[in-house]
Amino acid sequence: METATKPRHIGKNISRIRELRGMKQEALAVAIGVSQQSVSSIEASESIDDEKLHAIAKVLGVTTEAIKNFSEEGVINYFNSFNNFNDNSSFNSNCTFNPLDKLMEAVEEKEKLYERLLQAEKDKVALLEKLLK
Repeated sequence: METATKPRHIGKNISRIRELRGMKQEALAVAIGVSQQSVSSIEASESIDDEKLHAIAKVLGVTTEAIKNFSEEGVINYFNSFNNFNDNSSFNSNCTFNPLDKLMEAVEEKEKLYERLLQAEKDKVALLEKLLK
């Protein structure tokens, strides 16, 4: 007994990819030159024409195939592959320094630079005063 495979819902895939990209319907609409209501209609459609799909894919930064074949499981597997990579002992993602220490070092460097610039200006003023006398 064969089971018919349900075709992927292109509109839902577009919606989910857009959401994962942190993009609102309005932004996508502006980018492809349609109204927000048109984007809503596209996302409700099971299929869309290739020209519009290509334009949407370009704005979302993916291929048309990525939209057509998008699946939540694929995204989860993709991100889980990073976690699996972290299990490899040759890769260490742990921070080996205190970020606050680095911030304080940067502040101290800027203070030193400020002091040097201030001293240079004082030296210029002193030289000009000497030349005027």
